Amino acid sequence: MYKYDQYDQQMVDNRVEEFRDQVKRRLSGQITEDQFKPLRLMNGLYLQLHAYMLRVAIPYGTLDSRQMRMLAHIARKYDRDYGHFTTRQNLQFNWIKLEDTPDILAELATVEMHAIQTSGNCIRNISSDQYAGAAADEVADPRVWAELLRQWSTFHPEFSYLPRKFKIAVIASGEDRAAMRLHDIGIQLVERDGVLGGKIFVGGGMGRTPMIAHEIRDFVTADDLLSYVEACLRVYNRYGRRDNIYKARIKILLHEIGADAYREQVEQEFAHVKALGIDPPKAEFDRIAAMFAPPAFEADAPTELDRSDPDFALWLDQNVKPHKQAGYAIVNISLKPTGGIPGDATSAQIDLMADLAERYSFDELRITHAQNVVLPHVRSADLHAIWQRLDEAGLAPANLDLISDIIACPGLDYCSLANARSIPLAQKITERYSDPAKQRDIGELKLKISGCINACGHHHAGHIGILGVDKKGTENYQLLLGGSGAEDVSLGKITGPGFDEDGVVDAIERVTDKYLVVREDGERFIDTYRRVGMAPFKEAIYG
Repeated sequence: MYKYDQYDQQMVDNRVEEFRDQVKRRLSGQITEDQFKPLRLMNGLYLQLHAYMLRVAIPYGTLDSRQMRMLAHIARKYDRDYGHFTTRQNLQFNWIKLEDTPDILAELATVEMHAIQTSGNCIRNISSDQYAGAAADEVADPRVWAELLRQWSTFHPEFSYLPRKFKIAVIASGEDRAAMRLHDIGIQLVERDGVLGGKIFVGGGMGRTPMIAHEIRDFVTADDLLSYVEACLRVYNRYGRRDNIYKARIKILLHEIGADAYREQVEQEFAHVKALGIDPPKAEFDRIAAMFAPPAFEADAPTELDRSDPDFALWLDQNVKPHKQAGYAIVNISLKPTGGIPGDATSAQIDLMADLAERYSFDELRITHAQNVVLPHVRSADLHAIWQRLDEAGLAPANLDLISDIIACPGLDYCSLANARSIPLAQKITERYSDPAKQRDIGELKLKISGCINACGHHHAGHIGILGVDKKGTENYQLLLGGSGAEDVSLGKITGPGFDEDGVVDAIERVTDKYLVVREDGERFIDTYRRVGMAPFKEAIYG
Protein backbone atom coordinates (compact mmCIF):
# COMPACT_ATOMS: atom_id res chain seq x y z
CA MET A 1 0.00 0.00 0.00
CA TYR A 2 1.08 3.58 -0.58
CA LYS A 3 3.27 5.27 2.05
CA TYR A 4 3.65 9.02 2.45
CA ASP A 5 6.88 10.67 1.43
CA GLN A 6 8.12 13.86 3.12
CA TYR A 7 6.07 16.05 0.80
CA ASP A 8 2.83 14.15 1.47
CA GLN A 9 3.37 14.38 5.21
CA GLN A 10 4.21 18.08 5.10
CA MET A 11 1.10 18.90 3.08
CA VAL A 12 -1.16 17.06 5.50
CA ASP A 13 0.53 18.54 8.58
CA ASN A 14 0.26 22.06 7.15
CA ARG A 15 -3.42 21.52 6.36
CA VAL A 16 -4.07 20.46 9.97
CA GLU A 17 -2.49 23.62 11.37
CA GLU A 18 -4.34 25.77 8.86
CA PHE A 19 -7.63 24.25 9.95
CA ARG A 20 -6.70 24.58 13.62
CA ASP A 21 -6.49 28.33 13.09
CA GLN A 22 -9.79 28.37 11.21
CA VAL A 23 -11.55 26.50 14.03
CA LYS A 24 -10.05 28.85 16.61
CA ARG A 25 -11.40 31.83 14.70
CA ARG A 26 -14.84 30.24 14.38
CA LEU A 27 -15.03 29.42 18.10
CA SER A 28 -14.00 32.96 19.02
CA GLY A 29 -16.62 34.47 16.70
CA GLN A 30 -14.10 36.07 14.33
CA ILE A 31 -15.75 34.31 11.41
CA THR A 32 -19.41 33.36 10.92
CA GLU A 33 -20.81 29.90 10.21
CA ASP A 34 -21.42 30.95 6.60
CA GLN A 35 -17.75 31.92 6.29
CA PHE A 36 -16.61 28.79 8.09
CA LYS A 37 -18.77 26.31 6.17
CA PRO A 38 -16.64 26.04 2.99
CA LEU A 39 -13.50 25.77 5.13
CA ARG A 40 -14.81 22.90 7.25
CA LEU A 41 -16.25 21.09 4.24
CA MET A 42 -12.84 21.09 2.59
CA ASN A 43 -11.68 19.20 5.68
CA GLY A 44 -14.50 16.67 5.70
CA LEU A 45 -16.47 18.24 8.55
CA TYR A 46 -20.27 18.37 8.23
CA LEU A 47 -22.85 19.85 10.58
CA GLN A 48 -25.62 17.27 10.91
CA LEU A 49 -28.79 17.08 13.00
CA HIS A 50 -27.21 16.58 16.41
CA ALA A 51 -23.48 17.13 16.07
CA TYR A 52 -20.61 17.51 13.64
CA MET A 53 -19.74 14.53 11.45
CA LEU A 54 -16.16 13.98 10.33
CA ARG A 55 -15.56 11.91 7.20
CA VAL A 56 -12.10 10.34 7.10
CA ALA A 57 -10.57 9.45 3.72
CA ILE A 58 -9.49 5.87 3.12
CA PRO A 59 -8.06 6.06 -0.42
CA TYR A 60 -9.40 3.22 -2.59
CA GLY A 61 -10.47 1.53 0.65
CA THR A 62 -6.99 0.35 1.64
CA LEU A 63 -5.48 0.76 5.11
CA ASP A 64 -3.19 -1.03 7.56
CA SER A 65 -3.51 -2.08 11.20
CA ARG A 66 -2.00 1.07 12.69
CA GLN A 67 -4.45 3.21 10.72
CA MET A 68 -7.35 0.97 11.73
CA ARG A 69 -6.30 1.20 15.37
CA MET A 70 -6.18 4.98 15.09
CA LEU A 71 -9.79 4.95 13.91
CA ALA A 72 -10.70 2.85 16.95
CA HIS A 73 -8.81 5.25 19.22
CA ILE A 74 -10.66 8.27 17.80
CA ALA A 75 -14.00 6.46 18.19
CA ARG A 76 -13.25 5.88 21.88
CA LYS A 77 -11.73 9.26 22.69
CA TYR A 78 -13.74 11.68 20.59
CA ASP A 79 -16.94 9.92 19.48
CA ARG A 80 -19.39 7.46 21.04
CA ASP A 81 -17.19 4.39 20.69
CA TYR A 82 -18.01 3.46 17.11
CA GLY A 83 -17.37 4.39 13.50
CA HIS A 84 -19.52 4.10 10.39
CA PHE A 85 -18.01 2.69 7.19
CA THR A 86 -19.45 4.25 4.04
CA THR A 87 -20.20 3.34 0.42
CA ARG A 88 -17.27 5.55 -0.65
CA GLN A 89 -14.90 3.25 1.28
CA ASN A 90 -14.44 5.95 3.93
CA LEU A 91 -15.27 6.14 7.64
CA GLN A 92 -17.51 8.66 9.39
CA PHE A 93 -17.61 9.75 13.01
CA ASN A 94 -21.07 11.08 13.83
CA TRP A 95 -20.62 12.77 17.24
CA ILE A 96 -17.65 15.11 16.89
CA LYS A 97 -17.13 18.33 18.85
CA LEU A 98 -15.88 21.23 16.76
CA GLU A 99 -13.14 22.12 19.25
CA ASP A 100 -11.74 18.55 19.00
CA THR A 101 -11.45 18.39 15.21
CA PRO A 102 -7.92 19.87 14.88
CA ASP A 103 -6.59 17.36 17.41
CA ILE A 104 -8.38 14.50 15.63
CA LEU A 105 -6.88 15.53 12.29
CA ALA A 106 -3.45 15.85 13.90
CA GLU A 107 -3.72 12.33 15.31
CA LEU A 108 -4.86 11.00 11.92
CA ALA A 109 -1.84 12.65 10.30
CA THR A 110 0.52 10.61 12.50
CA VAL A 111 -0.65 7.47 10.66
CA GLU A 112 -0.83 8.99 7.15
CA MET A 113 -4.56 9.73 7.18
CA HIS A 114 -6.64 12.85 6.62
CA ALA A 115 -10.11 14.12 5.73
CA ILE A 116 -9.09 16.27 2.75
CA GLN A 117 -11.53 16.30 -0.19
CA THR A 118 -14.04 14.02 1.48
CA SER A 119 -16.49 16.85 0.93
CA GLY A 120 -16.90 19.92 -1.22
CA ASN A 121 -17.17 20.45 -4.97
CA CYS A 122 -13.95 18.65 -5.78
CA ILE A 123 -12.74 15.20 -6.77
CA ARG A 124 -13.68 12.96 -3.85
CA ASN A 125 -11.98 9.84 -2.53
CA ILE A 126 -10.99 7.62 -5.50
CA SER A 127 -12.74 4.27 -5.06
CA SER A 128 -11.72 0.86 -6.35
CA ASP A 129 -12.25 -2.89 -6.15
CA GLN A 130 -11.92 -4.21 -2.60
CA TYR A 131 -10.33 -7.39 -4.00
CA ALA A 132 -7.59 -5.48 -5.85
CA GLY A 133 -4.29 -7.33 -5.82
CA ALA A 134 -6.02 -10.54 -4.73
CA ALA A 135 -8.60 -11.25 -7.45
CA ALA A 136 -7.64 -13.78 -10.09
CA ASP A 137 -9.62 -12.03 -12.83
CA GLU A 138 -7.86 -8.63 -12.74
CA VAL A 139 -5.46 -7.51 -15.49
CA ALA A 140 -3.51 -5.23 -13.12
CA ASP A 141 -3.79 -3.86 -9.61
CA PRO A 142 -6.23 -0.94 -10.09
CA ARG A 143 -5.02 0.75 -6.89
CA VAL A 144 -1.85 1.85 -8.65
CA TRP A 145 -3.97 3.97 -10.97
CA ALA A 146 -6.28 5.03 -8.17
CA GLU A 147 -3.25 6.30 -6.24
CA LEU A 148 -1.96 8.12 -9.30
CA LEU A 149 -5.35 9.80 -9.68
CA ARG A 150 -5.40 10.62 -5.97
CA GLN A 151 -2.06 12.39 -6.17
CA TRP A 152 -3.06 14.22 -9.34
CA SER A 153 -6.41 15.35 -7.96
CA THR A 154 -5.41 16.39 -4.42
CA PHE A 155 -5.30 20.20 -4.25
CA HIS A 156 -5.56 20.35 -8.07
CA PRO A 157 -6.10 24.11 -8.58
CA GLU A 158 -8.26 23.72 -11.68
CA PHE A 159 -10.59 21.17 -10.09
CA SER A 160 -10.88 22.49 -6.53
CA TYR A 161 -14.11 24.39 -7.28
CA LEU A 162 -15.99 22.20 -9.72
CA PRO A 163 -19.67 22.81 -10.49
CA ARG A 164 -20.46 19.91 -8.13
CA LYS A 165 -18.78 17.03 -6.27
CA PHE A 166 -17.05 14.51 -8.51
CA LYS A 167 -16.50 10.77 -8.05
CA ILE A 168 -14.11 8.42 -9.85
CA ALA A 169 -13.81 4.62 -9.64
CA VAL A 170 -11.11 2.36 -11.06
CA ILE A 171 -11.49 -1.40 -11.56
CA ALA A 172 -9.46 -3.98 -13.43
CA SER A 173 -11.79 -6.98 -13.67
CA GLY A 174 -14.74 -7.97 -15.78
CA GLU A 175 -16.72 -8.29 -12.57
CA ASP A 176 -17.58 -4.84 -11.25
CA ARG A 177 -17.42 -4.79 -7.46
CA ALA A 178 -17.26 -0.98 -7.20
CA ALA A 179 -20.40 0.23 -9.06
CA MET A 180 -18.01 1.77 -11.59
CA ARG A 181 -20.66 2.83 -14.13
CA LEU A 182 -22.58 4.78 -11.51
CA HIS A 183 -19.66 7.19 -11.04
CA ASP A 184 -18.98 10.53 -12.73
CA ILE A 185 -15.98 8.82 -14.34
CA GLY A 186 -15.48 5.06 -14.32
CA ILE A 187 -12.29 3.42 -15.55
CA GLN A 188 -12.01 -0.27 -16.34
CA LEU A 189 -8.44 -1.35 -16.95
CA VAL A 190 -8.19 -3.81 -19.85
CA GLU A 191 -5.54 -5.37 -22.05
CA ARG A 192 -5.65 -5.10 -25.82
CA ASP A 193 -3.06 -6.89 -27.95
CA GLY A 194 -0.80 -7.12 -24.92
CA VAL A 195 -1.07 -3.39 -24.14
CA LEU A 196 -2.58 -2.18 -20.86
CA GLY A 197 -5.13 0.59 -21.08
CA GLY A 198 -8.60 1.53 -19.96
CA LYS A 199 -12.20 1.85 -21.03
CA ILE A 200 -13.51 5.25 -20.01
CA PHE A 201 -17.10 5.71 -18.87
CA VAL A 202 -18.48 9.17 -18.08
CA GLY A 203 -21.74 10.55 -16.74
CA GLY A 204 -22.95 8.02 -14.22
CA GLY A 205 -24.47 8.85 -10.88
CA MET A 206 -27.44 8.43 -8.59
CA GLY A 207 -29.20 11.18 -6.66
CA ARG A 208 -32.50 12.62 -7.85
CA THR A 209 -31.61 11.93 -11.50
CA PRO A 210 -29.92 8.51 -11.70
CA MET A 211 -27.98 7.75 -14.87
CA ILE A 212 -25.65 5.05 -16.11
CA ALA A 213 -22.31 6.26 -17.48
CA HIS A 214 -21.71 6.31 -21.24
CA GLU A 215 -18.71 4.60 -22.77
CA ILE A 216 -16.70 7.57 -24.07
CA ARG A 217 -13.54 5.73 -25.17
CA ASP A 218 -13.26 1.98 -25.62
CA PHE A 219 -9.50 2.07 -25.09
CA VAL A 220 -6.98 4.62 -23.86
CA THR A 221 -3.43 3.38 -23.40
CA ALA A 222 -2.11 3.41 -19.84
CA ASP A 223 0.48 6.00 -20.90
CA ASP A 224 -2.33 8.40 -21.86
CA LEU A 225 -4.81 7.65 -19.10
CA LEU A 226 -4.16 10.59 -16.82
CA SER A 227 -4.23 13.09 -19.69
CA TYR A 228 -7.51 11.66 -20.91
CA VAL A 229 -9.14 11.91 -17.49
CA GLU A 230 -7.98 15.51 -17.17
CA ALA A 231 -9.52 16.26 -20.58
CA CYS A 232 -12.82 14.78 -19.37
CA LEU A 233 -12.72 17.01 -16.28
CA ARG A 234 -11.78 20.12 -18.25
CA VAL A 235 -14.78 19.83 -20.54
CA TYR A 236 -17.09 19.38 -17.58
CA ASN A 237 -15.50 22.25 -15.66
CA ARG A 238 -15.96 24.49 -18.68
CA TYR A 239 -19.61 23.73 -19.42
CA GLY A 240 -21.04 22.29 -16.21
CA ARG A 241 -24.00 24.21 -14.78
CA ARG A 242 -23.13 26.44 -11.83
CA ASP A 243 -26.46 28.25 -11.75
CA ASN A 244 -28.52 25.26 -10.61
CA ILE A 245 -27.27 22.78 -8.02
CA TYR A 246 -29.65 20.11 -9.32
CA LYS A 247 -28.21 20.32 -12.82
CA ALA A 248 -24.55 20.71 -11.92
CA ARG A 249 -23.41 17.10 -12.33
CA ILE A 250 -21.53 15.81 -15.35
CA LYS A 251 -24.35 13.32 -16.04
CA ILE A 252 -26.63 16.30 -16.77
CA LEU A 253 -24.07 17.79 -19.15
CA LEU A 254 -23.91 14.55 -21.13
CA HIS A 255 -27.67 14.27 -21.10
CA GLU A 256 -28.08 17.80 -22.45
CA ILE A 257 -25.41 17.86 -25.15
CA GLY A 258 -25.28 14.12 -25.86
CA ALA A 259 -22.47 11.63 -25.44
CA ASP A 260 -21.21 12.12 -28.99
CA ALA A 261 -20.81 15.88 -28.62
CA TYR A 262 -19.12 15.46 -25.26
CA ARG A 263 -16.79 12.80 -26.68
CA GLU A 264 -15.80 15.08 -29.55
CA GLN A 265 -14.90 17.92 -27.18
CA VAL A 266 -12.93 15.57 -24.93
CA GLU A 267 -10.91 14.30 -27.88
CA GLN A 268 -10.06 17.86 -28.87
CA GLU A 269 -9.10 18.75 -25.30
CA PHE A 270 -7.09 15.55 -24.95
CA ALA A 271 -4.82 16.62 -27.81
CA HIS A 272 -4.03 19.84 -25.91
CA VAL A 273 -3.59 18.17 -22.51
CA LYS A 274 -1.33 15.44 -23.81
CA ALA A 275 1.08 18.07 -25.09
CA LEU A 276 1.41 19.41 -21.53
CA GLY A 277 3.21 16.26 -20.43
CA ILE A 278 1.23 15.60 -17.24
CA ASP A 279 1.40 11.80 -17.53
CA PRO A 280 3.98 10.54 -15.02
CA PRO A 281 7.48 9.60 -16.15
CA LYS A 282 8.14 5.88 -15.93
CA ALA A 283 10.34 6.26 -12.85
CA GLU A 284 7.56 7.96 -10.88
CA PHE A 285 4.96 5.45 -12.02
CA ASP A 286 7.26 2.60 -11.05
CA ARG A 287 7.80 4.19 -7.62
CA ILE A 288 4.07 4.17 -6.99
CA ALA A 289 3.57 0.71 -8.45
CA ALA A 290 6.31 -0.77 -6.26
CA MET A 291 4.25 0.07 -3.17
CA PHE A 292 1.53 -2.26 -4.41
CA ALA A 293 3.82 -5.23 -5.05
CA PRO A 294 2.27 -8.57 -4.03
CA PRO A 295 3.01 -9.75 -0.48
CA ALA A 296 5.54 -12.52 0.18
CA PHE A 297 3.09 -15.39 -0.22
CA GLU A 298 4.04 -18.81 1.08
CA ALA A 299 4.85 -20.87 -2.00
CA ASP A 300 3.30 -24.14 -0.87
CA ALA A 301 0.65 -22.99 1.55
CA PRO A 302 -1.74 -25.85 2.38
CA THR A 303 -5.17 -25.73 0.76
CA GLU A 304 -7.03 -28.38 2.78
CA LEU A 305 -9.79 -27.23 5.13
CA ASP A 306 -11.64 -29.04 7.90
CA ARG A 307 -15.30 -28.28 7.19
CA SER A 308 -16.73 -30.49 9.93
CA ASP A 309 -18.10 -27.51 11.87
CA PRO A 310 -21.32 -26.61 9.97
CA ASP A 311 -21.29 -22.95 11.06
CA PHE A 312 -17.70 -22.53 9.88
CA ALA A 313 -18.50 -24.29 6.61
CA LEU A 314 -21.45 -21.97 6.04
CA TRP A 315 -19.25 -18.91 6.64
CA LEU A 316 -16.64 -20.29 4.24
CA ASP A 317 -19.21 -20.75 1.50
CA GLN A 318 -20.76 -17.31 1.90
CA ASN A 319 -18.07 -14.89 3.06
CA VAL A 320 -14.78 -16.31 1.77
CA LYS A 321 -13.78 -15.79 -1.87
CA PRO A 322 -11.06 -17.41 -4.03
CA HIS A 323 -7.61 -15.80 -4.13
CA LYS A 324 -5.29 -15.75 -7.12
CA GLN A 325 -2.57 -17.38 -4.98
CA ALA A 326 -3.03 -21.07 -4.16
CA GLY A 327 -3.42 -21.70 -0.44
CA TYR A 328 -4.84 -18.21 0.23
CA ALA A 329 -8.31 -16.73 0.42
CA ILE A 330 -10.15 -13.39 0.57
CA VAL A 331 -12.11 -12.96 3.80
CA ASN A 332 -15.17 -10.71 3.90
CA ILE A 333 -16.10 -9.47 7.36
CA SER A 334 -19.79 -8.64 7.51
CA LEU A 335 -20.83 -5.53 9.45
CA LYS A 336 -24.49 -6.52 9.03
CA PRO A 337 -25.62 -8.52 12.08
CA THR A 338 -29.32 -9.17 12.64
CA GLY A 339 -30.79 -6.04 14.18
CA GLY A 340 -27.55 -4.11 13.70
CA ILE A 341 -26.77 -0.84 11.97
CA PRO A 342 -25.27 -1.45 8.51
CA GLY A 343 -21.64 -0.35 8.34
CA ASP A 344 -21.20 0.37 12.05
CA ALA A 345 -18.38 -1.14 14.11
CA THR A 346 -17.42 -0.53 17.72
CA SER A 347 -13.91 0.52 18.67
CA ALA A 348 -13.30 -2.99 20.06
CA GLN A 349 -14.41 -4.54 16.77
CA ILE A 350 -12.23 -2.13 14.80
CA ASP A 351 -9.26 -3.03 17.00
CA LEU A 352 -9.94 -6.74 16.50
CA MET A 353 -10.01 -6.35 12.72
CA ALA A 354 -6.68 -4.51 12.95
CA ASP A 355 -5.23 -7.35 15.01
CA LEU A 356 -6.41 -9.96 12.50
CA ALA A 357 -4.97 -8.00 9.59
CA GLU A 358 -1.61 -7.64 11.29
CA ARG A 359 -1.39 -11.32 12.19
CA TYR A 360 -3.07 -13.02 9.25
CA SER A 361 -3.34 -10.68 6.22
CA PHE A 362 0.05 -9.06 5.66
CA ASP A 363 -1.11 -6.06 7.71
CA GLU A 364 -3.70 -4.96 5.17
CA LEU A 365 -7.45 -4.32 5.23
CA ARG A 366 -9.99 -3.06 2.72
CA ILE A 367 -13.24 -1.18 3.17
CA THR A 368 -15.90 -2.20 0.67
CA HIS A 369 -18.46 -0.34 -1.37
CA ALA A 370 -21.08 -2.43 0.49
CA GLN A 371 -19.96 -1.14 3.93
CA ASN A 372 -18.09 -4.27 4.96
CA VAL A 373 -14.39 -4.98 5.64
CA VAL A 374 -12.03 -7.35 3.82
CA LEU A 375 -8.88 -9.19 4.82
CA PRO A 376 -7.44 -9.61 1.30
CA HIS A 377 -4.59 -12.11 1.77
CA VAL A 378 -5.34 -14.89 4.26
CA ARG A 379 -3.79 -18.34 4.35
CA SER A 380 -6.44 -21.03 4.03
CA ALA A 381 -4.91 -22.70 7.07
CA ASP A 382 -5.73 -19.63 9.18
CA LEU A 383 -9.39 -19.32 8.20
CA HIS A 384 -10.80 -21.29 11.12
CA ALA A 385 -8.85 -19.26 13.70
CA ILE A 386 -10.04 -16.02 12.09
CA TRP A 387 -13.64 -17.20 12.01
CA GLN A 388 -13.55 -18.10 15.70
CA ARG A 389 -12.33 -14.66 16.70
CA LEU A 390 -14.82 -12.91 14.42
CA ASP A 391 -17.65 -15.04 15.78
CA GLU A 392 -16.77 -14.14 19.37
CA ALA A 393 -16.91 -10.44 18.44
CA GLY A 394 -20.21 -10.59 16.53
CA LEU A 395 -18.47 -10.13 13.19
CA ALA A 396 -19.18 -13.47 11.54
CA PRO A 397 -22.68 -13.27 10.01
CA ALA A 398 -22.53 -15.55 6.98
CA ASN A 399 -24.61 -13.18 4.86
CA LEU A 400 -22.40 -11.60 2.20
CA ASP A 401 -24.61 -10.57 -0.76
CA LEU A 402 -27.73 -11.95 0.90
CA ILE A 403 -30.85 -9.94 1.75
CA SER A 404 -29.55 -8.96 5.21
CA ASP A 405 -26.29 -7.56 3.76
CA ILE A 406 -28.03 -4.21 3.44
CA ILE A 407 -26.48 -0.94 2.26
CA ALA A 408 -28.09 1.97 4.11
CA CYS A 409 -27.38 5.65 4.61
CA PRO A 410 -27.54 7.18 8.12
CA GLY A 411 -30.94 8.67 7.26
CA LEU A 412 -33.01 10.90 9.49
CA ASP A 413 -31.31 9.61 12.64
CA TYR A 414 -28.31 11.77 11.73
CA CYS A 415 -28.56 13.55 8.41
CA SER A 416 -30.07 17.02 8.09
CA LEU A 417 -30.98 16.35 4.45
CA ALA A 418 -32.92 13.13 5.06
CA ASN A 419 -36.70 12.77 4.89
CA ALA A 420 -36.97 9.35 6.51
CA ARG A 421 -35.09 6.96 8.75
CA SER A 422 -33.02 4.23 7.14
CA ILE A 423 -31.45 2.54 10.17
CA PRO A 424 -34.61 1.30 11.98
CA LEU A 425 -35.96 0.03 8.66
CA ALA A 426 -32.76 -1.91 7.94
CA GLN A 427 -32.94 -3.40 11.44
CA LYS A 428 -36.54 -4.52 10.93
CA ILE A 429 -35.71 -6.13 7.58
CA THR A 430 -32.79 -8.10 9.02
CA GLU A 431 -35.00 -9.25 11.89
CA ARG A 432 -37.71 -10.36 9.45
CA TYR A 433 -35.09 -12.37 7.54
CA SER A 434 -33.15 -13.55 10.58
CA ASP A 435 -33.44 -17.22 9.57
CA PRO A 436 -30.13 -18.02 7.81
CA ALA A 437 -31.73 -20.89 5.91
CA LYS A 438 -34.34 -18.56 4.45
CA GLN A 439 -31.67 -16.09 3.40
CA ARG A 440 -29.68 -18.81 1.66
CA ASP A 441 -32.81 -20.10 -0.08
CA ILE A 442 -33.45 -16.63 -1.50
CA GLY A 443 -29.79 -16.37 -2.51
CA GLU A 444 -28.03 -13.31 -3.86
CA LEU A 445 -30.19 -10.25 -3.35
CA LYS A 446 -28.79 -6.73 -3.01
CA LEU A 447 -31.07 -4.55 -0.87
CA LYS A 448 -30.27 -0.84 -0.53
CA ILE A 449 -31.95 1.95 1.44
CA SER A 450 -31.75 5.74 1.09
CA GLY A 451 -33.39 8.19 3.47
CA CYS A 452 -33.79 10.86 0.79
CA ILE A 453 -33.52 11.51 -2.93
CA ASN A 454 -29.76 12.17 -2.67
CA ALA A 455 -29.40 8.36 -2.78
CA CYS A 456 -26.45 7.93 -0.41
CA GLY A 457 -27.76 4.38 0.17
CA HIS A 458 -27.66 3.68 -3.59
CA HIS A 459 -31.30 2.57 -3.69
CA HIS A 460 -31.44 2.94 -7.49
CA ALA A 461 -28.80 0.19 -7.76
CA GLY A 462 -30.50 -2.31 -5.48
CA HIS A 463 -32.09 -5.50 -6.74
CA ILE A 464 -34.60 -4.22 -4.21
CA GLY A 465 -34.27 -0.52 -3.44
CA ILE A 466 -36.06 1.60 -0.85
CA LEU A 467 -36.35 5.38 -0.96
CA GLY A 468 -37.63 7.25 2.07
CA VAL A 469 -39.63 10.39 1.25
CA ASP A 470 -41.69 12.91 3.19
CA LYS A 471 -45.40 12.56 2.47
CA LYS A 472 -47.43 15.28 4.17
CA GLY A 473 -45.20 15.25 7.21
CA THR A 474 -44.93 11.47 7.58
CA GLU A 475 -42.22 9.04 6.51
CA ASN A 476 -43.15 7.13 3.38
CA TYR A 477 -41.09 4.46 1.66
CA GLN A 478 -41.08 3.84 -2.08
CA LEU A 479 -40.13 0.36 -3.24
CA LEU A 480 -37.98 -0.15 -6.36
CA LEU A 481 -37.08 -3.38 -8.16
CA GLY A 482 -34.50 -4.33 -10.77
CA GLY A 483 -31.46 -2.18 -10.06
CA SER A 484 -27.84 -3.32 -10.13
CA GLY A 485 -24.50 -1.63 -9.56
CA ALA A 486 -22.50 -4.55 -10.97
CA GLU A 487 -21.27 -5.24 -14.49
CA ASP A 488 -24.93 -5.87 -15.46
CA VAL A 489 -25.72 -2.32 -14.35
CA SER A 490 -29.34 -1.18 -14.35
CA LEU A 491 -31.59 1.29 -12.54
CA GLY A 492 -34.48 0.16 -10.38
CA LYS A 493 -38.08 1.08 -11.13
CA ILE A 494 -40.70 2.19 -8.61
CA THR A 495 -43.35 -0.47 -8.02
CA GLY A 496 -46.18 1.92 -7.17
CA PRO A 497 -47.54 3.74 -4.12
CA GLY A 498 -45.31 3.87 -1.07
CA PHE A 499 -45.66 2.36 2.39
CA ASP A 500 -45.09 3.13 6.02
CA GLU A 501 -42.15 1.45 7.78
CA ASP A 502 -43.93 -1.79 8.65
CA GLY A 503 -45.77 -1.86 5.36
CA VAL A 504 -42.60 -1.77 3.26
CA VAL A 505 -41.14 -4.69 5.23
CA ASP A 506 -44.29 -6.68 4.48
CA ALA A 507 -44.08 -5.66 0.82
CA ILE A 508 -40.49 -6.90 0.59
CA GLU A 509 -41.54 -10.26 1.98
CA ARG A 510 -44.30 -10.52 -0.61
CA VAL A 511 -41.71 -9.78 -3.30
CA THR A 512 -39.31 -12.49 -2.10
CA ASP A 513 -42.15 -14.99 -1.67
CA LYS A 514 -43.24 -14.39 -5.28
CA TYR A 515 -39.65 -14.77 -6.45
CA LEU A 516 -39.34 -18.17 -4.77
CA VAL A 517 -42.46 -19.29 -6.64
CA VAL A 518 -41.61 -18.04 -10.14
CA ARG A 519 -37.81 -18.42 -10.29
CA GLU A 520 -36.18 -21.02 -12.51
CA ASP A 521 -33.20 -23.16 -11.59
CA GLY A 522 -30.04 -21.16 -11.04
CA GLU A 523 -31.72 -17.76 -11.23
CA ARG A 524 -30.86 -14.97 -8.84
CA PHE A 525 -33.60 -12.54 -7.91
CA ILE A 526 -32.37 -9.99 -10.47
CA ASP A 527 -32.38 -12.66 -13.20
CA THR A 528 -35.95 -13.64 -12.44
CA TYR A 529 -37.08 -10.02 -12.34
CA ARG A 530 -35.54 -9.37 -15.74
CA ARG A 531 -37.18 -12.46 -17.19
CA VAL A 532 -40.73 -12.00 -15.86
CA GLY A 533 -40.82 -8.22 -15.47
CA MET A 534 -42.52 -6.04 -12.89
CA ALA A 535 -46.11 -7.30 -13.28
CA PRO A 536 -46.00 -10.49 -11.13
CA PHE A 537 -44.26 -8.66 -8.29
CA LYS A 538 -46.62 -5.70 -8.48
CA GLU A 539 -49.57 -8.07 -8.29
CA ALA A 540 -48.02 -9.76 -5.24
CA ILE A 541 -47.42 -6.41 -3.53
CA TYR A 542 -50.68 -4.61 -4.21
CA GLY A 543 -53.10 -7.42 -5.10
